[in-house]
Amino acid sequence: MAEQGQPLSNIEELYADAAHWHVNTGGETIHAKRIPGFFRNLKWYAAASWLVYLTMPYVRWNGQQAILFDVPHRQFHLFALTIWPQDIWMLSLVLILLAITLFGVTAVAGRVWCGYFCFQTVWTDVFTWIEDKIEGNPIQRRKLDAAPWSVRKIRLKLFKHSLWMVIAIITGVTFAGYFADIYQLWHDYLVLDVPMIGWVVLAAFVFGTYVFAGLMREQVCFWLCPYARIQSVMVDKNTIVPTYDVNRGEPRGRVRGSKDGGSGRGDCVDCHLCVGVCPTGVDIREGLQEGCITCGMCIDACDSVMDKVGKPRGLIRYMSAMEMQGEKLPPLYKRTRVLVYSSIILLSAVGILYGLTHINPLQLTVLHERQPLFIRMSDGSIANKYTIKAVNKTGSDVPIKLKVEGIDVLSMVVNDGAPVVLSATNIIPFQVLVRARPESLKHQNTPIRFEMEAEGEHKIELEYKSVFVRPQDTEDEDEHEHEHEGRD
Repeated sequence: MAEQGQPLSNIEELYADAAHWHVNTGGETIHAKRIPGFFRNLKWYAAASWLVYLTMPYVRWNGQQAILFDVPHRQFHLFALTIWPQDIWMLSLVLILLAITLFGVTAVAGRVWCGYFCFQTVWTDVFTWIEDKIEGNPIQRRKLDAAPWSVRKIRLKLFKHSLWMVIAIITGVTFAGYFADIYQLWHDYLVLDVPMIGWVVLAAFVFGTYVFAGLMREQVCFWLCPYARIQSVMVDKNTIVPTYDVNRGEPRGRVRGSKDGGSGRGDCVDCHLCVGVCPTGVDIREGLQEGCITCGMCIDACDSVMDKVGKPRGLIRYMSAMEMQGEKLPPLYKRTRVLVYSSIILLSAVGILYGLTHINPLQLTVLHERQPLFIRMSDGSIANKYTIKAVNKTGSDVPIKLKVEGIDVLSMVVNDGAPVVLSATNIIPFQVLVRARPESLKHQNTPIRFEMEAEGEHKIELEYKSVFVRPQDTEDEDEHEHEHEGRD
């Protein structure tokens, strides 16, 4: 590690030796001080985005829940759009898009997801805000924790934990509400008429929210979240993270009360306020650490101190290791990692957009009957049986017509002669029996094509390729026998 007051010569010196780090292993409760500032306001604005999660299940669209994962009916309702299992390939692209976006943002600006948007961070921030309002500032909370149990302590603790439990219950019911009608779900929970899976989901979310956000807090980030472990492979010397300006701040020391009046000292007054506001208890002056979630609270704290001592802001600021060495940060388009991430994000977004704009309201699947492959009729004709599964993704019933191309069809019996109507938002299986003369079939497996045409309001045409199987004729059988004799 570089000596105090000396310029840093390489990246390793910027990231201080891990022996100087202080990591809370759960033996103490971190009571972070709350101070106003730009990044504190930004943190609240980012946390407000989770109101979408809490309110969206209550939004109605065309008489139904706007966003609903209807697992029993295998449908995903997204406003006017219904996504079926046949279109689930888009989910893979969505997951890729989200993951690569996280990696890309981390490569550019560190763990901003953890600091501003992660549900663990947001819920913990709300829980500690409630704690601060009920039990007081960090000093008062520490004194209350250390004090013997009394009526006042029990009252404050009970009130706090009751509010935490209410938030945990709302969180759990809201999550379950994405898989069932939220209004009916609330009624069922209140009258205790919910299936076992509903109680399991609620218990899991109530336990997870209450314990993780209220009790474990930063310990989840340290020991349970894998993101903290893999961030080192996504952060490089160009990544912008909260950084302590060692060259400007060292040697640190208090100005007031010092014999030399503070001359020869750096701008850091060693007030430890940057540590006091950190939700994970990190001392940013010891370099980039695993516990840093890039929330910027230390920047607000340091700027407020610099304002009081008449020093310029920015002793702690967002900057990269390359900038700390006095080098210029390269533009994003010259960074290979960012370009790769951006390309994958763009391709995923294009694929999702294409899928959403090309979802066919009807879908056709044809399965050839295997037992038997064909039926020889009494008039000498050959019949093949097919099971057709048609998916109607629209909101209304759709009558259809079916025909076969590729062979000279003698007859085709669909659904035992009954008209085929695809009911709204449903999968309709029906049987089709196709007859053809054997002399019109040139191959044992003749390619055919089923064409389905929707009638009425929806003018849609679909096709599906299959085969028509005939028995092996006498000439083929003789040739087959001669082949075996030649091999013998």
